[in-house]
Amino acid sequence: MEPGSDDFLPPPECPVFEPSWAEFRDPLGYIAKIRPIAEKSGICKIRPPADWQPPFAVEVDNFRFTPRIQRLNELEAQTRVKLNYLDQIAKFWEIQGSSLKIPNVERRILDLYSLSKIVVEEGGYEAICKDRRWARVAQRLNYPPGKNIGSLLRSHYERIVYPYEMYQSGANLVQCNTRPFDNEEKDKEYKPHSIPLRQSVQPSKFNSYGRRAKRLQPDPEPTEEDIEKNPELKKLQIYGAGPKMMGLGLMAKDKTLRKKDKEGPECPPTVVVKEESGVDVKVESASPKTFLESKEELSHSPEPCTKMTMRLRRNHSNAQFIESYVCRMCSRGDEDDKLLLCDGCDDNYHIFCLLPPLPEIPKGVWRCPKCVMAECKRPPEAFGFEQATREYTLQSFGEMADSFKADYFNMPVHMVPTELVEKEFWRLVNSIEEDVTVEYGADIHSKEFGSGFPVSDSKRHLTPEEEEYATSGWNLNVMPVLEQSVLCHINADISGMKVPWLYVGMVFSAFCWHIEDHWSYSINYLHWGEPKTWYGVPSLAAEHLEEVMKKLTPELFDSQPDLLHQLVTLMNPNTLMSHGVPVVRTNQCAGEFVITFPRAYHSGFNQGYNFAEAVNFCTADWLPAGRQCIEHYRRLRRYCVFSHEELICKMAACPEKLDLNLAAAVHKEMFIMVQEERRLRKALLEKGITEAEREAFELLPDDERQCIKCKTTCFLSALACYDCPDGLVCLSHINDLCKCSSSRQYLRYRYTLDELPAMLHKLKVRAESFDTWANKVRVALEVEDGRKRSLEELRALESEARERRFPNSELLQRLKNCLNEAEACVSRALGLVSGQEAGPHRVTGLQMTLAELRAFLDQMNNLPCAMHQIGDVKGILEQVEAYQAEACEALASLPSSPGLLQALLERGQQLGVEVPEAQQLQRQVEQARWLDEVKRTLAPSARRGTLAVMRGLLVAGASVAPSPAVDKARAELQELLTIAERWEEKAHLCLEARQKHPPATLEAIIREAENIPVLLPNIQALKEALAKARAWIADVDEIQNGDHYPCLDDLEGLVAVGRDLPVGLEELRQLELQVLTAHSWREKASKTFLKKNSCYTLLEVQSLLENGDSMTSPEKVAPEEGSDLELLSSLLPQLTGPVLELPQATRAPLEELMMEGDLLEVTLDENHSIWQLLQAGQTPDLERIRTLLELEKAERHGSRARGRALERRRRRKVDRGGEGDDPAREELEPKRVRSSGPEAEEAQEEEELEEETGGEGPPAPLATDGSPSTQENQNGLAPALGATSGPLAPFSTLTSQLHMPCPQQPPQQQL
Repeated sequence: MEPGSDDFLPPPECPVFEPSWAEFRDPLGYIAKIRPIAEKSGICKIRPPADWQPPFAVEVDNFRFTPRIQRLNELEAQTRVKLNYLDQIAKFWEIQGSSLKIPNVERRILDLYSLSKIVVEEGGYEAICKDRRWARVAQRLNYPPGKNIGSLLRSHYERIVYPYEMYQSGANLVQCNTRPFDNEEKDKEYKPHSIPLRQSVQPSKFNSYGRRAKRLQPDPEPTEEDIEKNPELKKLQIYGAGPKMMGLGLMAKDKTLRKKDKEGPECPPTVVVKEESGVDVKVESASPKTFLESKEELSHSPEPCTKMTMRLRRNHSNAQFIESYVCRMCSRGDEDDKLLLCDGCDDNYHIFCLLPPLPEIPKGVWRCPKCVMAECKRPPEAFGFEQATREYTLQSFGEMADSFKADYFNMPVHMVPTELVEKEFWRLVNSIEEDVTVEYGADIHSKEFGSGFPVSDSKRHLTPEEEEYATSGWNLNVMPVLEQSVLCHINADISGMKVPWLYVGMVFSAFCWHIEDHWSYSINYLHWGEPKTWYGVPSLAAEHLEEVMKKLTPELFDSQPDLLHQLVTLMNPNTLMSHGVPVVRTNQCAGEFVITFPRAYHSGFNQGYNFAEAVNFCTADWLPAGRQCIEHYRRLRRYCVFSHEELICKMAACPEKLDLNLAAAVHKEMFIMVQEERRLRKALLEKGITEAEREAFELLPDDERQCIKCKTTCFLSALACYDCPDGLVCLSHINDLCKCSSSRQYLRYRYTLDELPAMLHKLKVRAESFDTWANKVRVALEVEDGRKRSLEELRALESEARERRFPNSELLQRLKNCLNEAEACVSRALGLVSGQEAGPHRVTGLQMTLAELRAFLDQMNNLPCAMHQIGDVKGILEQVEAYQAEACEALASLPSSPGLLQALLERGQQLGVEVPEAQQLQRQVEQARWLDEVKRTLAPSARRGTLAVMRGLLVAGASVAPSPAVDKARAELQELLTIAERWEEKAHLCLEARQKHPPATLEAIIREAENIPVLLPNIQALKEALAKARAWIADVDEIQNGDHYPCLDDLEGLVAVGRDLPVGLEELRQLELQVLTAHSWREKASKTFLKKNSCYTLLEVQSLLENGDSMTSPEKVAPEEGSDLELLSSLLPQLTGPVLELPQATRAPLEELMMEGDLLEVTLDENHSIWQLLQAGQTPDLERIRTLLELEKAERHGSRARGRALERRRRRKVDRGGEGDDPAREELEPKRVRSSGPEAEEAQEEEELEEETGGEGPPAPLATDGSPSTQENQNGLAPALGATSGPLAPFSTLTSQLHMPCPQQPPQQQL
């Protein structure tokens, strides 16, 4: 696929419009709005709003259609002329017994038509040869200079074209070779397209719809008998008549179509074009060739169809034919064996009398020079499209179309650029070498197959979305019958214009240059698929386009004068533009509209598989164009779709139903029509025709009221004849009716000349009613008489416009705007007044500023209507101005008291109008409130605020208007907040840090943070932690400095508490060391007493040693209270030596262990048990024991009395209900402080006890810590007796030891 040498240059783009939703709601109004711009281009494109997407309503499964066939190079006018010319030359040489072979010159096929035309323009063959101007001919054919191409062209012209031209001119032929192609092996054999024969086929009757009425088909339809007799008609029956089918040259009972001999070979029925290496083009004939009507059928030889065979004259035995056997050239009948009989006319010629003479009798069919000339001069049939024989669904057609495009361009269909398709289309259209055939599903009637838009009918229920699109003015089923449209007033069956047509296209399928019926508008919507490329020419250049096409292809228009009305001819836009015709283009994509304007020629082609829908419509501005179109049709003798006069009169009969713009346009048209009707009827009277009768033309079929001369449909009047009732004429052709006498002719009229002015007057009243109303409105709006109208009067004018359906003119819009503005002013004024009356209870909203109030009052004064609310607004303005003066005075005397400012501000708010000074007052009040809040928060006597409170104050301060005081307060707050956050962060680090700080550091931090007037949570937590640390230190000091060594469990508890505190404690390390040393001693003692891997603990073993034999325990002997002391006293005489016998080897390690345990400064039960064992191994001091027993007895007696007194004391306290202790406070206090309360209370109880017991107190406690009593106790008495207090063993232990027998072996071995 190589592009042509002359690349296609796209014309400029047409205007593209994108309406807003407001504009889009009025389709015809928007089209009228853009008409001044778009009409200059002829076509325009409209993109609907993005969310306007109508659903596709066609029933895809039931949609079946038969497309029409399009051979691209037959569409273009100049290419078709060339093909017709080649067909004629081929026919000429075929009759001569040779087939046409087109030579190649400079690697391209020689354009024989252009060669012939240029030779004629240069003066003819003889003149060119005489002046040797063949090189100029080659130059005009765009061949390169040199290479002796001119001589080659002369040779080809002499061999191929010149004999044909001589036959055409009727001159005698010079000597030439009758078989000029026999030796030309490189030339391409040409087989005719047979365009006229292929198009001489009648459309089917099955499709009852046509965009033009059936009366537009002047030739009679072939009958079934004709189709049965005519094999070509029978084979090529087509279906679906439409507007693009009007070019079909229909032939009724054409006797020139000959039946083929059944024994003869059949010609290939289709055209196949193949291009191989750019050299050979094989074209197969589409149908058999036809010739002049003959008296008998031709006989075919077994040779190919394209080879002409000739036969000898048949011998006739009849005598009556003998006289006719004479040569037409020499008028002799001799040499009978060399006489040829023409198969066309049966004339006889000697083979040697012919020019040029024949050397021998030819074989096969032969025609004389006269028949050859008649055949070549025969005018071609009208060109049109033929229908395909296959029926498609949308899916099957789409598969075929996509496959064709993908194969042709060798790429996916969606990737082919539109520019490439456009250039290739025009290259193919202009080519005589390549025959590309496509199919186009054009002019499918939506009434039969269904519209692509939703339609409101009873066939199926519509969804709400479909209902919206079904009633939209842009729905092509709705637009032609809108109220502003003209076509809705036509009752005749013009479904071809009022009902949409559907188009299913494929790549290269085209629609040719044409204008719409009656020069109406058209609108096309592309539902889906690939783009459709359009070309348009404005109406001003319509005649210019027709002139250019007639000038460039006169041959087509000679045989088909109304060729451009048949929609079957293209011409390259570049060709038209080169001749001064303005052309525009556009690519219509899916979802876009293309509108063509009256008498705007348009054409185009499809870029690929798509589905479009189109319809005609007419507006008021079309009426003048419609009238001019009727005159144009009259000159062309073309049929009308409807009567323009009938349309005007029907609208004039009911003027009140007309839109005002339409009424004005109809009035103008009817005025012109009435004047013309007066002139025509006057001419009728001058001719002497006086008879007349009324005729209701609208009730007659269109075929019965057509002018037999110009085919115009008559309505107002017509001329008929009593003697010739089968025809009538319009009054423009009264001399063409018949040759009967004028007395036999009569006028048939619809309205009298008196009735027409009455109808015109009604239209005038309707049209001029707007002017009367407009004058009233103009006087009211401009107050020309000095009196302002009331709102009621203006509303009455607006209501009149609505009732009379006046157009939406600028004046009406001004009136509506004035009413809307006045009503808004009244509503606003009422709102101001009601707001003042409501006072503080009014609904808050946007207040009007003082400047707006003044402007509002000016606006009310400038409106052209009287409103009594103006006085109320003036009163409000006076109040506001007085308040403004007072506010200015208060602001000038600052600093004023906040209360005064607040009261003034509240009074201003009740006015309902925003005064500039009120904002200043509001700022002053807000500043004062915020500063007061800041002062209260930071006051020394106030409770400290949190960080959130400080941040809230800063945020609130940001919304307060700036001032020096506010800025200073904000700066101080920010600084305070920054410092507080820094200390808070520092406290947080102290609480969370792994390296703990000493109490002194924490005390310094807390002391400095105390100066910040902000409540800091982390500082508080740090303070609590420090208090706990102090209490812990006090507990440690109390234990360390107490009367007794601390127990190991107490030390371990203190260590655990100290480790949890976030404070660095020096005493903690000492306690940890002391606890660690105690644990080391305990492990050493365990190794001494226990065997390796023993299952007993040290204390369990020691308790076994101490308890001994429990069966002889005094506890069993004397269980009564107090009997233990008497028992001990009775056992003293038995103590003659140590209780236990401890050898020195055993005693030494025990003493060493006990000494180390004493150095630990920790009370250990194991150490005490070792001491008891050592004491038991010594001789007891009996005197000391007796003294201690006496003291013990006295102690026990006092203890019982003191216990009873304490019990009574506790009962009294319970009765009084003592206060509970605060555990949190007790936790934070040291043990010394916690114990001071109970000790004091116990001392008081002891005093009370002494009083109750008569002054008899307990004996003095034994001294400890180095006192003599203590030393004596440690030397042996206490372990022997089992002292009753402190770390001494219980009394029962001592008695059990007194009864133990002496061991027989050393204690170490027992252990």
